Amino acid sequence: MISGLKHWLHRQQRPVRYQQLTTLLQNQQLSRAQLLEKQQQDLVRMVQFASEHTRYYKNCYANLLPENLGELDITRLPVLSKDALMAHREAMVSDTADRASLRLGHTGGSTGRPLSFYYDRFKMELMRAGMCRSYMWSGWRPGEKILNFWGAKQDIKNNNLKNRYYHFIAAEQTIGAWEYGESELNDWVQRIKNYRPVLLQGYASILADVAKFIIENKIVLPRTLKGVYSTAEVLYDWQREWMETAFACKVYNQYGCREIPNIGLECRQGNIHVFTDMVYLESVNTDNEDKLLITSLTNYLMPMIRYENGDSGKLKSGDCACGSGFPMMEMGVCRSNDFIKTRSGKKIAPSYFNRLLDGLAGIRQYQFLQTEWHRLRLNLEANSPLDMNTVKTLKEKIHHDTGGELQLQIHYVDKIARSRSGKHRFVICAIPE
Repeated sequence: MISGLKHWLHRQQRPVRYQQLTTLLQNQQLSRAQLLEKQQQDLVRMVQFASEHTRYYKNCYANLLPENLGELDITRLPVLSKDALMAHREAMVSDTADRASLRLGHTGGSTGRPLSFYYDRFKMELMRAGMCRSYMWSGWRPGEKILNFWGAKQDIKNNNLKNRYYHFIAAEQTIGAWEYGESELNDWVQRIKNYRPVLLQGYASILADVAKFIIENKIVLPRTLKGVYSTAEVLYDWQREWMETAFACKVYNQYGCREIPNIGLECRQGNIHVFTDMVYLESVNTDNEDKLLITSLTNYLMPMIRYENGDSGKLKSGDCACGSGFPMMEMGVCRSNDFIKTRSGKKIAPSYFNRLLDGLAGIRQYQFLQTEWHRLRLNLEANSPLDMNTVKTLKEKIHHDTGGELQLQIHYVDKIARSRSGKHRFVICAIPE
């Protein structure tokens, strides 16, 4: 009865989320042909809107669009790079947007190139609706408990009365897992046992460490879990094996990014499906790499069309035994970064460093490199050196957040070398195990 009341209160507080969830659940009942037809219509509608209501696309698409947009060939449109997004952010906002309601989001993404973008309440609620649909693939139902292991310290809200009430009625709790050792792992496992969640969600590397701790200590968890949702990082086979052994349920690999969430999700058969009612996804082979280009079909606030987010992957043909009409994809190697370690045994998630440079202009590329226990090097490709106050703040923050165990050194470089795979890793720990 109490859980039912909490869910009712949450629906009253978030009516847009649940309205959008209803629509998304209806969409996933469509056949493959119906989904692709809807996707094409949504794509044409988005391109037309962007060309008419944003200065950036109006200039970009001049003389490129056919008179009959039904004949649109998206491959003829220019790719939206991170550089272009950073340089033309203001011009990409539609003239129909309520500027007073906009919020500024930040991301370093999988490429270590900091950028910012606008979003509003509707985009946030649609994103959460998409996440709810994804959760339901495991058997979860709205109102059932979710426990998040989140590695980005900046995303953790204050534990004030308002937020505690919201998390109570939302049946959701979040653990700040950006730095931890054996003591924290033990506390988190006790949290799982006491809270008895239906779903776990978090960074692949963090969830794998929790699973490893459970296995090594022969801990038995309550049989409430229906699924574990891995996000934000590469999910390796050995991590999946640990998680499914420790948590005794299916692990679902999610794919999305802060700029364009809810791109794809792994089904029970192990295939990642593309949510064609939310995105148009392309795979373009360039320099022997299958680069992903993503078009949001729902973001009319700040349209992102053929956006290259730095990830790689391929589209797959054929049908899946799960019965979903959503087409399939496979991920390439991306988002592979290290934990930074301290001599006392703490591990600091790469997502913590991902967000440290939010809002700083003029940074083309960055990389945190640890070669000694007590020292962290920040390599920067920048248009000009950071001002003294910014440098002082960065050093003090890292020193404070690591309990005085890490000292930051900043080095300006002409070019940051890529890994042998051709990927840019923005957090590297070079200290041997």
